Amino acid sequence: MATISYKDAGVDIDAGNAFVEAIQKDVKSTFDSNVIGGIGSFAGAYALPSGYKEPVLLSATDGVGTKLKIAIESGKLDSVGIDLVAMCVNDLICNFGTPLFFLDYYATGKLIPSHAQAVVSGIAAGCRQAECALIGGETAEMPGMYAEDDFDLAGFAVGVAEKSELDTLSKVRSGQILIALPSSGVHSNGYSLVRKLLFDKLGMDFETQFQGKPLWETLLTPTRIYVKLFKEHKEKIQALAHITGGGIVENLPRVLPDGMRAIVKKESIRSLPIFDFISEYVSDEEMYRTFNMGVGMVWVVNQEDVNSILETTDGYTIGHLAEGTKGVEFI
Repeated sequence: MATISYKDAGVDIDAGNAFVEAIQKDVKSTFDSNVIGGIGSFAGAYALPSGYKEPVLLSATDGVGTKLKIAIESGKLDSVGIDLVAMCVNDLICNFGTPLFFLDYYATGKLIPSHAQAVVSGIAAGCRQAECALIGGETAEMPGMYAEDDFDLAGFAVGVAEKSELDTLSKVRSGQILIALPSSGVHSNGYSLVRKLLFDKLGMDFETQFQGKPLWETLLTPTRIYVKLFKEHKEKIQALAHITGGGIVENLPRVLPDGMRAIVKKESIRSLPIFDFISEYVSDEEMYRTFNMGVGMVWVVNQEDVNSILETTDGYTIGHLAEGTKGVEFI
């Protein structure tokens, strides 16, 4: 009787082992003194930092969405890992959580170690930017679930905060100022619309020149990570919103109490060329509820702290808070 192996079924254990060996240097580059043990155990271990009176652990999980299709089809795989980390840690800081560690899940139809290594190298780079440790992950080779060149990513971040810091709603009040921190580009939301418009409708491709460089460079610019800026200015921030899917319209109200309205000066928003181009074909309303429009994060701050924050960041003011029905009003 003929025999069959796991490799015959499409799963290469040796390739998986080679991949784990190849990523060790990148992974270890993210470790800090709180990481316990190394790579290869059944679970990652991380010591809870000292100095907290009532420490609360926070967690966030996310993916990269169809931006992955652009990375896969263009063969440029070294930046989507940064996106993965960014989407998780930028959410954590909105609840005043300082990122501690990160885990990833990489699922593919056929494991190509060099491709997976490029992705994990980006994840490690993102963790270094976010000052958190990459302490674990899972690589799943699942033939039949994904086409051979396809893969999917999921990320999981854990942070810590003082319990007293969690109630940001009580610190938000009328008259406070909205400071926008610029995005680096489209970040990781709205790519189904981007791909439909640019590639299907307009017939563009990855090498089409846009702003003096191939289009793929603009589309794959990694999501900006705001952790260091948050940590530097934490004491002056009353609340903050990560501007992801839903744009300013849906994300800013998430940090407002009932009876508080955000008044945003639309002309103050510093849009990016890619959004200006897309807006030629997409309605203004659709743009603002799909994309970040050049604003990656919004901080709510007291009037007396505005100047010092503007002097030490690349942020700029876009509006203020006022009493009224909870939501965003563009003027």
